[in-house]
Amino acid sequence: MENEVFHDRTEDSSVNAAQRIFHALSSAPRRKILAYLSASGLTAGEIADRFSMSKPAVSQHLSILETAGLIRREKQGQFVHYSLIENNLVNTLNGFVQEVCPVCRPIKKESQARARVKDLP
Repeated sequence: MENEVFHDRTEDSSVNAAQRIFHALSSAPRRKILAYLSASGLTAGEIADRFSMSKPAVSQHLSILETAGLIRREKQGQFVHYSLIENNLVNTLNGFVQEVCPVCRPIKKESQARARVKDLP
């Protein structure tokens, strides 16, 4: 009995969650999507318009980010709106990385400017 190994399912689920997060962050387009969503939400079409790839490819990237628990989607009428999941450690750390990333920093600034315009009366 002393040599029995007990399998901890909690550990497995956290490893799987970490794998999903690292997989999601391993792609440049997905990191750009997170930067676009850093200050305000966008519809699927608004996100797709920012990339030179097919809408199904963008949809696949959004699905991976959602599965990793980094973004949420909300259907409003005929549109699907995406936004970051706030108070998420990975998104917080990614926000810090975006501040120094030469690709994501301008995208994050664009997102912040768009959010300021949306907040105006």
